[in-house]
Amino acid sequence: MQQQPAEIVREFGPFSTIERVNGLTYDGHQIWIAVGDQLCAIDPTAGEIVNTFEVPAHSGTAYDGKHLYQIADGRIQKIDMADGTVVATVPAPSTEDNSGMAWAEGFLWVGQYGGRKIHQVEPQTGAVLRTIDSDRYVTGVTWVEDELWHGAWEGDDAEIRRIDPKSGEVEHRLAMPEGVGVSGLESDGGDFFYCGGGSSKTVRVVRRPLSQAKPATT
Repeated sequence: MQQQPAEIVREFGPFSTIERVNGLTYDGHQIWIAVGDQLCAIDPTAGEIVNTFEVPAHSGTAYDGKHLYQIADGRIQKIDMADGTVVATVPAPSTEDNSGMAWAEGFLWVGQYGGRKIHQVEPQTGAVLRTIDSDRYVTGVTWVEDELWHGAWEGDDAEIRRIDPKSGEVEHRLAMPEGVGVSGLESDGGDFFYCGGGSSKTVRVVRRPLSQAKPATT
């Protein structure tokens, strides 16, 4: 297993208009953060909130290339990107213990915080297809290429971990500075992770390890 300190390269916020960052996702242009009763979009160039949808947003957030998905009150909401309308809902794996969420290869991947699990979920029905166990509390979840990463946060200790998608074995650990949490996690599809900062009201950008990043193109 490889381990190293997380390299934080940028920070968005703190945003005075929100109480905390729960889940988050990235649509290729904007970072969407779940802040309780709203989904807010951050322009990563300006570092400012530029759009808001009035929708319950209590934990994980994901994007499938067309729709947003948001967990709240034990359900997964499918959201129209044009106006924030909820177009469908399915049950979440847990009623109260859901955490991060990601989209990959036609499925949702939902973290279970206290249960220390990641579930592969069928997005049309909410059926749990398989479960990966973790030895830490699971916060954010993301896929990049064929790598599965999740956030872990207990007390003042937090990290970003790459795990084997079949066994759950930890393969790489990025340790956050003491007292810096990870409440949500999403890859930008390349060299960086976006990390929710919980009650710090921030989003932090963490460099993906060079050994796992895509090679530079010319």
